[in-house]
Amino acid sequence: MSYTRLPAPSPEQGLSRYMSEIRKFPMLEPEQEYMLAKAWVDHGDKDAAHQLVTSHLRLAAKIAMGYRGYGLPTAEVISEANVGLMQAVKRFDPEKGFRLATYAMWWIRASIQEYILRSWSLVKMGTTAAQKKLFFNLRKAKNKIGAIEEGELRPENVARIAHDLNVSEGDVISMNRRMAGGDASLNAQIKGDGEGTAEWQDWLEDEDADQAMAYAERDELENRQALLLEAMGSLNERERHILTERRLKDEPVTLEDLSREYDVSRERIRQIEVRAFEKLQKKMRELAAERGMVPAVN
Repeated sequence: MSYTRLPAPSPEQGLSRYMSEIRKFPMLEPEQEYMLAKAWVDHGDKDAAHQLVTSHLRLAAKIAMGYRGYGLPTAEVISEANVGLMQAVKRFDPEKGFRLATYAMWWIRASIQEYILRSWSLVKMGTTAAQKKLFFNLRKAKNKIGAIEEGELRPENVARIAHDLNVSEGDVISMNRRMAGGDASLNAQIKGDGEGTAEWQDWLEDEDADQAMAYAERDELENRQALLLEAMGSLNERERHILTERRLKDEPVTLEDLSREYDVSRERIRQIEVRAFEKLQKKMRELAAERGMVPAVN
């Protein structure tokens, strides 16, 4: 899979032009996506892989925009997002029943965050897991309580953020000061295609009345989906199939049907389902802990 055939964002080209270019690539229907993914996995079809990548460039750009507040060139952040997208396509298994977008979100975010961590010195942003978690969640926490425009945080906001992120108030104050001045304005002008200029917010339109809450909910859902997808790999084929049929379908398959399929008792199917779900929960908690997340698995 070659990066050279992809449109590349650059300051010289103008990011609005890049956005216009990637909008030309069609979105894929589920069946199209499955067939292209199978062609890549089974036959190494590079053209199929290229279509999978280009059809998701808008997703990569959208996720990259969420990291524009770290004082880094947006074109470079988008390029890193595209690297993550390509890694996702290389590793995507269409037989697991998930859409590529769900799987790619984690790879895109991981690639962007690695780039940010490389670009910000460890002295500047901290070295502990808690500090790294704070680094990547402070802006979201400030936005949630309407403090995104505050320079020096008010004491009550410091206390609330510290509580919500389970860090010390001192860490919140210190990290906020280190990151001060890096926020990019949504009204910043970007170069157009010969017909004037556009603002970043023109690419971020959202008709939802409560955009902050909607973003937080989407982000939480995406995190859970990514964890679920990766954690499913800890199950064997039978456990994965039974759990999918019993708990991940809109209309669950009955124990009776599965017992006939596997030629075992309904009670045995139920035991396998319970064991598989417990293993899945444990793996998701482990993955969440590794990434400084709070798993929402009961």
